[in-house]
Amino acid sequence: MIRASCLACGLFLLPAIGCNEQQTGKEPTTVRVDGSSTVAPISMVAAEMFQGNRPDVRVSVGISGTGGGFKKFLDTKPTLRTDINDASRPIKPAEMETARKVGVQYVELPIALDGIAVMVNPSNTFCDHLTLAELKKIWEPGSKINNWKDVRAGFPDLPLKLYGPGTDSGTFDYFTEAVVGKEKACRSDYSGNENDNVLVQGVSGDPGSLGYFGFAYYEANTTKLKLLAIDNGDGKPVKPSLENIRAGTYRPLSRPLFLYVNRESLAKSEVKSFIEYYLANVKSIVEHPKVKYVSLPDAINLAAIERLRRQTTGSVLENAKPGESANMATLYGAK
Repeated sequence: MIRASCLACGLFLLPAIGCNEQQTGKEPTTVRVDGSSTVAPISMVAAEMFQGNRPDVRVSVGISGTGGGFKKFLDTKPTLRTDINDASRPIKPAEMETARKVGVQYVELPIALDGIAVMVNPSNTFCDHLTLAELKKIWEPGSKINNWKDVRAGFPDLPLKLYGPGTDSGTFDYFTEAVVGKEKACRSDYSGNENDNVLVQGVSGDPGSLGYFGFAYYEANTTKLKLLAIDNGDGKPVKPSLENIRAGTYRPLSRPLFLYVNRESLAKSEVKSFIEYYLANVKSIVEHPKVKYVSLPDAINLAAIERLRRQTTGSVLENAKPGESANMATLYGAK
C-alpha cells in the first residue's frame, strides 16, 4: 500500500522488492501504457524513474492519442489490451459503453493539469493574441479562412497554414468543444497528427503557421515557437503559464489529465507496483524538468491514491465540460 502521508513531502517511495525480484536473468515483465501524446511525457518519466529501481519490469509507453489509446485499452481480445491508458480528456460515454460490452472495469485517476497552447511561427510579428471568436472562425467546419488578412483587419496578406492534433487525440476533442462549441467539429483541411513533436516541426517550419497542442511541448521548444495569448471574450488576453493554468485564469483551454487503469491488470504485481509508485511520486514526476506540467493540489492527489487503494471503478467526469477541472476536488471527494 502507498503511504499517502508521504506524498506532499515529495519522497520517492518504492514498494518492497524481494531479492528474487531483482536481476534474475529472466526477461522483464511488461506494463503496457498507451494513449495521449500530451500525457506521454509524464508516463515516460514515471517509467524511467520506476525502472531505475525495478530492472525486472519494463514499462512500454505508446502514443496513439487518447481515443486511439482507448481502442487498445478496450480491445475485444483481452490479450491485446493495454494495462493503462493515458488520457487528456475524460472517458466518453461511447467508450464507457464499449468497456461495459467487453467487460473492462477501469479506475480513473487524475494526475495533472495542462493548458492547450496556441502558437505561431517566431517570424510572426503581427499577432500576439487571438480571441475565442477568431479561433472559432478559423477552425470551425467549412471555414474558408486561408489567409491571415481574413482573420483580423490589419493582418498581412500571408497564407495561413493550420497544424493540430489528429482526430484520435483528446486535445483535439477538448479544443473543438471549448473553441467551436461541439466536440470534433472542425475543418478538415489542416495538418493533423497525434504526435505533438510533429506539430512542433510544422509550426516552427512555416512562417504563416498557426497550431495548438499541450503547453509542455511549447515549454520544450520555446526558441522554435511563439506563444499567443487568448482572449476568452472579456477583452483581457491571457497566455498559458504554469501559474495561470494552476490559478484557472487561462480559460477555457486548461484541462485535467488522467490515467485509466484496467482493474484486472491491477492483479499483476508489476502493474500494481508501477501505478502505486506513479501516484506516490506524482508531484515530483509532473514537475520534473523533462515534463514541467502543472501538479494537482495534494488533496486531489491523495484522493486519487485512495481511489486506487479501493480500486474504485467508473468515471466521476462522465458529463464533464471544458473548465470542469475547477470542480475536481469536489468531484473526487478531496478533503
